[in-house]
Amino acid sequence: MKKILLITLIFTALIYGCRNPYGKAKRNKKVDLLDSILKRKKIIALTDYSSNTYFIYRGQRMGYQYELLQAFAKYLGVSVDLRIEANLDSSFRYLQEGRADLLAMGLTVTKRRKKFLRFTEPIYYTRQVLVQRKPKNYKKMATADEISSHLIRNLINLGGQTIYIQKGSVYYRQLLNLENSIGDTIHIVQDTLSPEMLIQEVAEHKIDYTVADEIVANNSAKIYPNIDVKTPISFLQKIAWAVRKDQKHLADTLDDWLRIFNKTLESRLLYNKYFKNMRVKQLVRSKYFSYTGGMLSPYDKQIKKAAKKIGWDWRLLASMIYQESEFKPHVKSWVGAYGLMQLMPEAMKEYDVTENSSPAQQINAGVELLKSIEKQLPPAISDSIEKIKFTLASYNGGLGHILDARRLAKKYGKNPNVWDNNVDFFVLHLSEKKYYHDPVVRNGYMRGWETYAFVKDIFSRYNSYKTLIDK
Repeated sequence: MKKILLITLIFTALIYGCRNPYGKAKRNKKVDLLDSILKRKKIIALTDYSSNTYFIYRGQRMGYQYELLQAFAKYLGVSVDLRIEANLDSSFRYLQEGRADLLAMGLTVTKRRKKFLRFTEPIYYTRQVLVQRKPKNYKKMATADEISSHLIRNLINLGGQTIYIQKGSVYYRQLLNLENSIGDTIHIVQDTLSPEMLIQEVAEHKIDYTVADEIVANNSAKIYPNIDVKTPISFLQKIAWAVRKDQKHLADTLDDWLRIFNKTLESRLLYNKYFKNMRVKQLVRSKYFSYTGGMLSPYDKQIKKAAKKIGWDWRLLASMIYQESEFKPHVKSWVGAYGLMQLMPEAMKEYDVTENSSPAQQINAGVELLKSIEKQLPPAISDSIEKIKFTLASYNGGLGHILDARRLAKKYGKNPNVWDNNVDFFVLHLSEKKYYHDPVVRNGYMRGWETYAFVKDIFSRYNSYKTLIDK
């Protein structure tokens, strides 16, 4: 009897185990990340913040890694959710936890890292160099050899020196290998600062030595002429992007794209733009360069003052102005919109703006128009961020069309008081007969894709401004 009962229990357990939709087999099923990216139409990428990786210049987002990532996203047909993380250990952790799809930064490919990362084809090659200060009177020295005589050129002389490096970087193991090779102690201090910030510390006499990738060090040398970056401490190494170890499909797609892209003129121009063009030297010394200057435009003071009148973060208003005019006060569109805020002729007349009006007058007039639109929005749109999105959309596409989209959203079971994935869908599709001929639509056809992109781009840029520009 006991044997029969035992067999029955085992058989029952097997049956219910097979039926269990939350069983082990299902939990262990691998998720194809590339399919998820294509489905959500967005790739979440982590990068760091440096003069060649990612930065803001005159309100525009720039950087080698940034533009390379945009090119890949265009290839996939998705948008980019770019997040900044300077701490390498945190970046690795976020990737493993699924909080990011891709590490789009200059990672050195190592055997140790390959155990938990899947690297792409190399995006470029570089070596590691020692960053040190030139002697105080280097400008008066007759030759480069005379300057070199005061610097470390033989790695044996690293013995006894203190070198600061970024925590989690490959520089630590490289210095340990050097320490073993020269048979002397190198005092290694792992710091939370980025390589570029540590280079700045060297230039400002706060520390004596650091290590950086040569391609980064060369750019920094254009900013700080008193540093020397000509002593290599490694051979050429591969620099690549990385995904999680189990995401072969995404990595293979990246590799396929890189093999094609690296043969194009676009690829060569992009590389030369950030690593060979001498104009970078002028750019990085500009007060509009976010890494060192922190200003967005010549009109930051006026924007800050005007933003208070409407209760917006000034960086949000700045993002809107960049979207409208790229901070050009006399630009005129093909439909007659003029100035920093691209006011239409009717609005210019209403708010007493002419082509002779100052930038401050243009900005104030645009803000008054925004305030007027905001007051006309239905009270049901009560969330502050939603209110801003509806205001921006109305500023660009007209309040009547946005109210039409709200009515469509309500009709089709969406939330008429929420922009993203609700009202924005109907704005985007108001160029289709199915929607602009709908009985609830009172204002007809709309070039909705322009307004959809307008709001999306402003908030995307605003998120970058918040990260890189002080409030």
